[in-house]
Amino acid sequence: MCLDHDQPVPPTTVSRRRMLGVIGAAATITAANGLITACSDPSRPHPDPVEPVLLDDVRGYTCTSNGALREFGSLLIGADGRVAALDPASTGGARRIDGRGRVALPGMHDAHGHIWSLGALATQVDLSGATSLPAALAAITVWARAHPEMPWILGWGWDQEAWGMGRMPTAADLAPIDAALDGRPMWLKRRDNHAGLANRAALLAAGVPGPGHTDPPGGHIERDTDGRPTGVFVDTAKALIEQVIPAATQNEYAHRLQAAQQMLHQAGLTSVSEASTNPEQLATLYDAINRGRLTLRHNVFLNWDAFNRYGAQARTDSVANDLMRVRTVKLILDGALGSYGAALLDPYSDQPATTGLLQLSQDELTSRIRRIVTAGYQVAVHAIGDHANRLLLNAFEQVLGSFPRSGLRHRVEHAQVVALPDFPRIRRLGLIASMQPSHAVDDRLMAEKRIGEPRLAGAYAWRRILDQGTILAAGSDFPVASYRPFDGWHAAVTRTDRDGQPLGGWHREQAMTPVEALRAYTLDAARAAHQQRSLGTLEAGKFADVILTDQDPIRLGAGQQLWRTSVLQTWIAGRRIGEYGQL
Repeated sequence: MCLDHDQPVPPTTVSRRRMLGVIGAAATITAANGLITACSDPSRPHPDPVEPVLLDDVRGYTCTSNGALREFGSLLIGADGRVAALDPASTGGARRIDGRGRVALPGMHDAHGHIWSLGALATQVDLSGATSLPAALAAITVWARAHPEMPWILGWGWDQEAWGMGRMPTAADLAPIDAALDGRPMWLKRRDNHAGLANRAALLAAGVPGPGHTDPPGGHIERDTDGRPTGVFVDTAKALIEQVIPAATQNEYAHRLQAAQQMLHQAGLTSVSEASTNPEQLATLYDAINRGRLTLRHNVFLNWDAFNRYGAQARTDSVANDLMRVRTVKLILDGALGSYGAALLDPYSDQPATTGLLQLSQDELTSRIRRIVTAGYQVAVHAIGDHANRLLLNAFEQVLGSFPRSGLRHRVEHAQVVALPDFPRIRRLGLIASMQPSHAVDDRLMAEKRIGEPRLAGAYAWRRILDQGTILAAGSDFPVASYRPFDGWHAAVTRTDRDGQPLGGWHREQAMTPVEALRAYTLDAARAAHQQRSLGTLEAGKFADVILTDQDPIRLGAGQQLWRTSVLQTWIAGRRIGEYGQL
């Protein structure tokens, strides 16, 4: 039996049939020997040896295990798919590949993304580019007429701020295109995924109650002056609509996985921390592994339902040579700023009647964290508002005192608005801040309205986190923000959007350096996943997950923009799995 890197809690050998039997025989995936081994011997070679390769004449950058920058000109990959050496004195007969002076970097790891939502965009209306309600209605009409076979019209990406409405949209706003939908129900998620907009047919299909019905705990239903639902449902209230939408099939999940995987590899991602995985999606991942169709490394966050169903049985530190890790459970504590769901200590500046929505009480949060830690899992908690972050720190203080030697590095997902006195508590508790650089430039105008200037001192505060010695793992929260890691790098380093706005950067004092951004998207993202001994840097013995790019994001030339960095090749475990441009 082996331990996951520096984990003292022994993993479990997981029987696929035992673990997934509740899903049904069609979804029960069994490896060739009937078992999925829960850990892999780091010295064991890759099951399918690769051709030893010398990737030569590159401008290479990697962090070392202690976070320092290491530059190199050639990379030797062994038959086990791992890095044999940087700038080797001897190549041992490896085939030479001329890198033609291109930049070589470790494969990027998005520390917080949503694979299944990204893959679903191919079968949904994408409203992320719509800058007005009429533009959104036009896009929906075109899509609905092109897909008459779809029983529900599903979409994503609307933003009342971008539409300049000054209010939430309503089902009445969607009425002009009812005829184009042929009576079909429609459900459109806001860009933050914390609110949804239903048309009248969807309200009828769900049997949404009228006046007098109270909001569900942790949720909110937008109503008119007579108390009737207007069409927008926030956070837990979304379930009133979503419970009647046909569930995705196993085949649909498989297609979503493949679609997302292809997009992410082309963007330079070789690993992702998948931020909410249900039982059926977990079965899909095992199926993809057993069929040889999974190439993107997954650090899986079980959702609360999956954890309740499987408990410690699902826990595994490494499947198929670190293609998948299942050692984290995700909790959601509040909503998002854009839909007024982030839980704040003081009222919203532009909506003084509310302080947001807590989805768990202090006692329930503490109880759940205790259960998760006792089962040997890492805890990852969505906390955006300063009230949510404070309650989370309170809970960790109560629980972690009972587990002083667990070795698990627990995570705050987003840590978007934190009260200034609470920053040192994050450091004292040894928590990891999983943050999304693109959110700062995407949210800036909305955030100024929601929380006002004084609270911005503790918002999107990467420099405060880094300077106090807290590990910052960078991600995107895709598809909420761009899945392209160099968009995130650009935001992290410049604090501007692609158009260079605002001039000089938004709260530029919180920016990262290019080397800090590299570390956040590689070494520290792997460290947050407890995978730093096999992934995250290009050091001898680690998997050769490499990307080649067309420009140098560490040392940009005059006139170059970091977000324009393009990936030319993506390699995973010494195999070139994608070519997207000429070297």
